[in-house]
Amino acid sequence: MRYRVSLVLLFVAPFSGCVTTYTLATAGVHQIGQINVTAGPGWNIAPSTLTPNARQTSRTWTQDGLLLDRLMFIPGVNDGEPIIRSRDKTAALPVFRADMLPNELEELVESTIVKLYGEGNAAVSTENLRPHSFDGHSGVMFDVNAAVTESPDYRGVVGAFIVDERLYLILFLGAEPHYFEKHREAVEAIMESVSMQVPT
Repeated sequence: MRYRVSLVLLFVAPFSGCVTTYTLATAGVHQIGQINVTAGPGWNIAPSTLTPNARQTSRTWTQDGLLLDRLMFIPGVNDGEPIIRSRDKTAALPVFRADMLPNELEELVESTIVKLYGEGNAAVSTENLRPHSFDGHSGVMFDVNAAVTESPDYRGVVGAFIVDERLYLILFLGAEPHYFEKHREAVEAIMESVSMQVPT
């Protein structure tokens, strides 16, 4: 089956008859798994019915709708686990390894998208790999470019870091030419706000 929808539908597979109610992500601090982030106004939390491929602890936010922009928080991925779930039990998704190098984390993001939707349907690349500190933990950021069959182009930015052999990933995708730049500053502010939960 040809993939005819945009890349930002990556984790969307609506179920007919399900209520798709969004929840306002109020401005302020939000706990997502083992991290805290501080959000500005305008974000909405997507219901799980629209993100069936998301891990249980993951959250997806949007400002203008999932077809136009999405901000994905994927916290606490264990060694040997994929960064998303697959509804296809036979799908061989790439997995995170605790000893991955920065360029290998880039490849993990790329190959997850390609494996999920099949070769030839989306051309995904990353660039501008750079070091970044998340609450004192060494990590990386990099940019994503995607061209999808019969779809607009998309740009994105990814933040990733590893703590206690677990991966914490934040991924933003926005449709070009408008929505990526529209929300980029707000997204980068959220990434700068990341702090780890202190064990009790």
